[in-house]
Formats: sequence, C-alpha cells, structure tokens
Amino acid sequence: MSQVITLKLSDEVCTALNLKAQRAGLSLSAWIQSTLDQQSGLLSQQKTEVESETARQRFRRHAGAIDLGYPTGADNVSIDADLVRSYSGDID
Repeated sequence: MSQVITLKLSDEVCTALNLKAQRAGLSLSAWIQSTLDQQSGLLSQQKTEVESETARQRFRRHAGAIDLGYPTGADNVSIDADLVRSYSGDID
C-alpha cells in the first residue's frame, strides 16, 4: 500500500532537488522517494534493477576521467620507480 503526500517546497529547494534528481537520472518524485527510503533505514537496502543500473551508469561516467599523459600499467617495477621518484622529490 502506498500513500500520496504533498510537500510545499521553496523554489530554491525545489531547484536544488531537481538538479540532484537529474544527475541521478530520476524524476524528482522518484529521487525523493529513493532518498527517503535509503535514509529512513526502514526498508531493505536492496536496490531495484533500475536503481542498480542508474548507479552503474553514474559509475561508468568516471571511467577514463583522468589522463596522466602517459600509459600506465599494473607492473610492480614501474610502480616502484614512481614511488622512488615521488619520495625522492625527483618528479618531472
């Protein structure tokens, strides 16, 4: 069972909440409901498939966001060399 609740918000608050909802890819009402559900702790923390996909998409937007200007790898030799340069103050 669900209930409809009407909220009266200032223009500033409504604008800020709309922005957060847009960033999350949700409608304002869905974002408010999701936020209240999460913060109340009354409902289980299981995410719906839509919420999980939304979170995945937000995470994927960060992939490739940082470019060091040179290729990096996971080999310990180059990592150790970077650490030595960093600690010795010999950074280019």
